[in-house]
Amino acid sequence: MFLTPSVLPTKTMSPADTHSSISAISFSDVLRDPKTPLSQTCKNVRDLSQIHAHLIKTGLFLKRRVAENLLESSATLQQGSLDHALSIFRSMEETTPATYNIMIRAFTSRKRPQEAILLFKRMREDLVDPDKYTFPCVLKSCSRVQALKEGEQIHALLEKFGFGIHVFAGNSLIRLYAGCGKVDKARRLFERMSDRSIVTWNSLLSGYTETGEWEEVVKLFCEMRSTGVAFDEVTLISVLTACGRLAALDLGEWVNGYMEENGLKRSQILTTSLVDMFAKCGQIDTARQLFDAMTTRDVVAWSAMISGYSQSNRCREALALFKEMQMANIEPNEVTMVSVLASCAILGALETGKWVHFYTKMKRLKLTVNLGTALMDFYAKCGLVDNSLEVFEQMPQKNVLSWTVLILGLASNGRGREALEVFHKMQKFRMKPNDVTFIGVLSACSHMGLVDEGKRLFDTMTRDFCIEPRVEHYGCMVDILARAGLIIEAHQFINGMPIEPNAVVWRTVLAACKVHKNIEIGEESLRQLSRLDPGHSGDYILMSNIYASVGRWEDALKVRKQMKERGIKKTPGCSMIEVDGVIHEFFAEDSDHSLSKDIYDTIEEMLQRIKLEGFVPNTSEARLDAEEDEKEMSVSHHSEKLAIAFGLLKTEAGTTIRISKNLRVCTDCHSATKMISKVYKREIVVRDRNRFHHFKDGSCSCNDYW
Repeated sequence: MFLTPSVLPTKTMSPADTHSSISAISFSDVLRDPKTPLSQTCKNVRDLSQIHAHLIKTGLFLKRRVAENLLESSATLQQGSLDHALSIFRSMEETTPATYNIMIRAFTSRKRPQEAILLFKRMREDLVDPDKYTFPCVLKSCSRVQALKEGEQIHALLEKFGFGIHVFAGNSLIRLYAGCGKVDKARRLFERMSDRSIVTWNSLLSGYTETGEWEEVVKLFCEMRSTGVAFDEVTLISVLTACGRLAALDLGEWVNGYMEENGLKRSQILTTSLVDMFAKCGQIDTARQLFDAMTTRDVVAWSAMISGYSQSNRCREALALFKEMQMANIEPNEVTMVSVLASCAILGALETGKWVHFYTKMKRLKLTVNLGTALMDFYAKCGLVDNSLEVFEQMPQKNVLSWTVLILGLASNGRGREALEVFHKMQKFRMKPNDVTFIGVLSACSHMGLVDEGKRLFDTMTRDFCIEPRVEHYGCMVDILARAGLIIEAHQFINGMPIEPNAVVWRTVLAACKVHKNIEIGEESLRQLSRLDPGHSGDYILMSNIYASVGRWEDALKVRKQMKERGIKKTPGCSMIEVDGVIHEFFAEDSDHSLSKDIYDTIEEMLQRIKLEGFVPNTSEARLDAEEDEKEMSVSHHSEKLAIAFGLLKTEAGTTIRISKNLRVCTDCHSATKMISKVYKREIVVRDRNRFHHFKDGSCSCNDYW
């Protein structure tokens, strides 16, 4: 039985009596003022159910304001679901805009946007006209599920009912259009609004951020500053993101100063955005200082710092920080994994990358396009192109980058014909190739010596796909011709290019001149390179080796002398090998490794064994300052031979040896590695600056064509 205000108890109450008392007090409030929210005293559904029952019993539920009060109290109750509110709504004899607004607002705030939109539809079917409070909530729900069509219809209704674009509905519309990629439409709405709150500005800034229009973010922020509008954390996050993408360091540093002055560095999310901005602007050490100064660091902060190291090509530090992250018991997310895989791909850190793949499976992370493509790229760059294919097949969704990474991986690993098959399969799946795809396809033709096919594909770029060739595509065509020994035709092709050839194009010809011993065009290439990229040591080394290969030793020494006079230092060859999760670096004639003596002993044994099989050292690429009897020793101590010897020492028989080198593999090392693979019955995978070499049983996947 319910107690009335006239018989409130004065004794100590039991828990059951307390519920009744709450109901009585709430009921008395309703009698005095129907607008008094019942939720002030009713803390659970049980209290409201008692009130509801009593209002029905007394007939007060028929009073619209009382029923609306009960409905709103039930809809805004923090505990429980909206089932009770829905039961009240359905039992109301009279539904008004206010009652619909209560429920639409409740569905929106409880993140049930589809139901909010459906309820608005029912409101229109029941011929209940929306008011100015209806539109902001239902538009917010449309924005959350990117229901553009429904949002446009609601926008039309807003205009039809003559409410205009007031600030709340305007903000919701801007969020909707911007979130659905219609940022130009959002901008037109923004310009129409005379009253713009900070939410209005932030909504448009977020829209530009989501569509990647970074210049517009910066322009809008500058306009915002000039009008004197205050900005908040949301504003600064959008601006810092844009600064990172545009490498707009000056503006980023201004935001940093503003945060210092206003004490905003206590905000973890803002400081994380600063770390990301500095890292993307190349200020990686500044980013690290900020990161180290953070009192708390979530997965986003760790990921931003790891990504910064990876993008700055400081991959060892990226992996070291990833290990620190694990020790701090911070669970990595997809962004972390993509950055770590990118670093593993650059370093050739196979074991670490494999662990990442295992971790994603163990945690049942979804194989998204980004994660899947990163895994594919990692495996391809470690020479495991079959693993790359396997990941590709497992991916539920693929974009043009996924297909392109597969094509590039197959091409660089000596499987050019398969790369072309994937390209044709891609078109059957109606996936349109882009300009990068064609770089992969033309590279496949280059590595396989498919001159006619390369020419045909180059022509189809513009004819069939409306892709204007860039200098990289012209460079691929030069490579196709030059590798095939068509040096004169390659030179003529360069002279006929509609755009100026860059250093890479001329360097491609120069490398081919070394293989085919073409002195004249080699000299022309070096002259062009001296103009375009005068400090590149590899060009002079190539020309010197061309002279040496035809016995013109004086000219070879002259080129080396020019290097010295111009202060150009030779880039040292560096080979890396991962053993037991640790990456070891070797330089030519290196003696710093703790196992140097064992390594050099292994090299001596290795050379003796392959010589018995017919190997003859090629001393044309030895140091020119080496004496004749020292030249063989000079080439035998190249960095890749040291790394191979270490691999033979530290891995079990039959294990594949994987090496990454920063320069192109020399002729002597290529010949020696073929023989080593045969004598030691080992597969040896070498990734040099240009491509992969899979050595097995005395042959190489490049067919001696690199």
